[in-house]
Amino acid sequence: MDPALAYLDAAEAILKRIREHEMEHIERAAEICAHTIANDGLVHMFATGHSRMMIEEMYPRHGSFPGFHPIVELSLTYHNQVVGANGQRQAMFLEHVEGFAPVILRNFVLQPPDSFLIFSNSGVNEVVVEMALEAKKRDLSVIAVISKDHSRLQAPKHSSGKKLIDLADVTIDNCTPAGDAMVRVEGLDDPVGPGSTIGGAAVTNALKCAIAQRLVALGKPPLVLTSSVFAGAEKSQQGFEDSYDDYQRRLKRVYGG
Repeated sequence: MDPALAYLDAAEAILKRIREHEMEHIERAAEICAHTIANDGLVHMFATGHSRMMIEEMYPRHGSFPGFHPIVELSLTYHNQVVGANGQRQAMFLEHVEGFAPVILRNFVLQPPDSFLIFSNSGVNEVVVEMALEAKKRDLSVIAVISKDHSRLQAPKHSSGKKLIDLADVTIDNCTPAGDAMVRVEGLDDPVGPGSTIGGAAVTNALKCAIAQRLVALGKPPLVLTSSVFAGAEKSQQGFEDSYDDYQRRLKRVYGG
């Protein structure tokens, strides 16, 4: 089969598995997040490596709304340089350093009704596990988005012996096969074409839509960032300003304001 078509087939299989097996978990996670946002809290989001893309997918972008707070460390996620200063080697080293998560969270005031959403394909690296442990210490509900197939094949790396799946109140499977890369090319030893971005983005946006529905039902419709295609230029621009203002208001407590 043509490798490009093989990738599209594998991507379709991921979406099919999410539809068939993960909707209950997405709905449970949506309940947690909607409760947080409806009560003026924030869903804090953390990821390392390429998983940080899911955080940017959640907010801010068209069709999204405030209530989500990215906690993104450039030292763990900035891949543009690859080598040299801020290179990939440093990022991959730091995600295994225990004690880093408490240092990061020392900058914020986190408390209920806040909740925590962590993206990690493997769900075993030290900093993401430690971030979940720290969130639980603060009585925050933890939602994990991982590849269950990948996580099952990985031994725990954190000294607690825990994986992210062991700590989360709700775990959503991004339904990506273990190893992430999904396509074999004749003459090439290693597979290509990672699938976790497909699965992670699908879960993120399905969750976002489910949360919006619940907020409307609670009488607190979210302030959506809407394209001028739908609302016209003036109304769209005002919607952006209102959404950003709401987000800024929510952040004041988190930053000690």
